[in-house]
Amino acid sequence: MCGIVGYVGPQSALEVVMAGLKRLEYRGYDSAGVAVLADGGLAAAKKAGKLLNLEKELDGRPLPTGTTGIGHTRWATHGGPTDSNAHPHLDNAGRVAVVHNGIIENFALLRAELEERGHALGSETDTEVVAHLLAEEFSSCADLAEAMRLVCRRLEGAFTLVAVHADEPDVVVGARRNSPLVVGVGEGEAFLASDVAAFIAHTRSAIELGQDQVVELRRGGVTVTGFDGSPADVRSYHVDWDASAAEKGGYDYFMLKEIAEQPKAVADTLLGRIDGSGSLTLDEVRIPQGVLREIDKVVIVACGTAFHAGMIAKYAIEHWTRIPCEVELASEFRYRDPILDAQTLVIAISQSGETMDTLMALRHAREQGAKVLAICNTNGSTIPRESDAVLYTHAGPEVAVASTKAFLTQLVACYLVALYLGQVRGTKWGDEIRAVIRDLSSIAGAVEQVLGTMEPVRELARSLASKNTVLFLGRHVGYPVALEGALKLKELAYMHAEGFAAGELKHGPIALIEEDLPVVVVVPSPRGRSVLYDKIVSNIQEIRARGARTIVIAEEGDEAVVPYADHLIRIPVTPTLLQPLVATVPLQVFACELATARGNEVDQPRNLAKSVTVE
Repeated sequence: MCGIVGYVGPQSALEVVMAGLKRLEYRGYDSAGVAVLADGGLAAAKKAGKLLNLEKELDGRPLPTGTTGIGHTRWATHGGPTDSNAHPHLDNAGRVAVVHNGIIENFALLRAELEERGHALGSETDTEVVAHLLAEEFSSCADLAEAMRLVCRRLEGAFTLVAVHADEPDVVVGARRNSPLVVGVGEGEAFLASDVAAFIAHTRSAIELGQDQVVELRRGGVTVTGFDGSPADVRSYHVDWDASAAEKGGYDYFMLKEIAEQPKAVADTLLGRIDGSGSLTLDEVRIPQGVLREIDKVVIVACGTAFHAGMIAKYAIEHWTRIPCEVELASEFRYRDPILDAQTLVIAISQSGETMDTLMALRHAREQGAKVLAICNTNGSTIPRESDAVLYTHAGPEVAVASTKAFLTQLVACYLVALYLGQVRGTKWGDEIRAVIRDLSSIAGAVEQVLGTMEPVRELARSLASKNTVLFLGRHVGYPVALEGALKLKELAYMHAEGFAAGELKHGPIALIEEDLPVVVVVPSPRGRSVLYDKIVSNIQEIRARGARTIVIAEEGDEAVVPYADHLIRIPVTPTLLQPLVATVPLQVFACELATARGNEVDQPRNLAKSVTVE
């Protein structure tokens, strides 16, 4: 959450920073601000609300032209979304400006000390203390990077900090602990941002910042040190997508574009994973095969949509490898004293690679001696860097806050990991693995087929725009799909939506069924799980007998459900374990269209952020 941009170079810093902030709007925010160094001084502007409010402020009170600047979009934590709490924050002399992502846990103590020394702080934020501390340290050392190092050694918590000082007009300094920050290197210019999307229009050359590091940007180059001042090793990498990949491409919303991109994303995630003999070759999985053969338990940690991917992965892992698999909410994981050891494989799933709950869970797992494998969409992010192995999903940038293509590619990656474990441990024969790979390879076409039949789903969604509640039912891998369908409706339409295991209906939730209540039922294939199929058909009959409106997702050729479906959504025939890859797509389209019909902001739902970088 929050967006940070810093720039030093020959261009107008304000223009570069504002353009970068616009590219980071998808991360979620409720205020915005900028600061520019010019004419020997520092000028800043900030406003609550969207960037449009800041643009209006700048139109009325333009900032002087300068070539060094920083900007921020804030998601409120300490203090509400007001003008005074918006970033940047300045010291009392107006010479230092700071923007910040994360939380400084000991800010109250630091603030009290500053106030005792005569500093006047005007906001409710934890960030403002940093501006005042930097001013104090700079007055002694006259070096902003050194001042930042000294201040960071006093801070507790998770933070990204970016600062400028009027006395160093061609310098931007950043610091990182547990929160994302990436450097962009151009010709005679340099960038800092919380996401490469902010500067991809200018350069594709990026540098990873590691834990507890300070970076100093000048036109002539970049210097990275540890908080203790020691030189730091850094890794440069090339960003393999361009600015157009983060544009809407003619769609009304990024989410619509990303739903449409799912066939390609699924196909791209499979690319390069299979060798000439049909065996899996997951080069990014750096854990020795001998270690994987000794694994006796798999634990998946994730949040939100990624958690639902993990729930589906559990079925595949246990079925194909016969290894017990647990799925944990990352936010709860380390607080329940989980049982882990060197024979445990922890799989951490995160689109951004910066999800703080998941990051802290994997750190706890590694402390207990477990091996960690990350499934992630963002190259160079923190979670892959701190894991023993990584499988990148190659979905490309996902801008809409509500995840779609990242979810499908996470599923594909989970299936690949499960098959790879089966291959390494010998629980699946080579021809069995190749058969599943063939099925996976056909899924992109199946998703494309589903997308071509969605107009009735859109019409149905529009007809339900005035409803207050929708329930979702599923069994086996259809249960996590039901949970994901309900989550999408909550995120986008702000409706009461719940997902249930259909077998649990009679244990309480059936009391919710009433006349004309929409109930979405994900029906398993009658071929693969015939017993479950018969039971879920009985569930449909139960709810329809009580007056509910049944919306049934069933595979082509399934005629037994037709008499009980008020609305029938067909999906292609797929193997049971892979059905979520096609069954989820109508639910994404349904939620997006219903939200649009209710007049909601689809790409940036209220109160939500794309990358949750605080616990």
